[in-house]
Amino acid sequence: MKSEARRAAFAVRKLAFARGQGQAAELLADYLSGQSGKVLAGYMPMRTEVDPLPAMSVHQGVVGVPVIVGPAMPLRFREWGPGVAMVAGAFGALIPAEGAWVEPQVLIVPLLAFDARGYRVGYGGGFYDRTLAGLRAKGGVLAVGFAFADQEVSEVPIDGFDQRLDAVVTEQGVRKFQ
Repeated sequence: MKSEARRAAFAVRKLAFARGQGQAAELLADYLSGQSGKVLAGYMPMRTEVDPLPAMSVHQGVVGVPVIVGPAMPLRFREWGPGVAMVAGAFGALIPAEGAWVEPQVLIVPLLAFDARGYRVGYGGGFYDRTLAGLRAKGGVLAVGFAFADQEVSEVPIDGFDQRLDAVVTEQGVRKFQ
């Protein structure tokens, strides 16, 4: 079920990306302004992912990006800022060539689809679910999905490992989940 959901979600996101990102990054920056001073981790956008870099660039605090350290392992996060030297990491995602490791208090999460319960479909590696579970076990993290509104589906297929998002920001606004 999840692989079919991923295939369909890629197609929807591609169409939404082609229409443009609108004010999504501005809304994300506004939402994150309430998290000033906290360690924020975002991601380097690939393919048709909505771009969080404008919001990450104006964050008042340390910003990190994910580094895949191995299969079936949680992500680690290396400090990032505009102008930092980047290299290709696993799956082609850009990562800082060097820098301090940081532990996020706020995590911007990419996704293929999300539902009204706050669940998401990712790429299938389980990296974000493992990472969120570990951070939550240590005392918490605010998990913020970033997507196009068209990526919402009626119900995401889930299993016992899936971690719920706390909110999703789209070009249409912020959705918070209980």
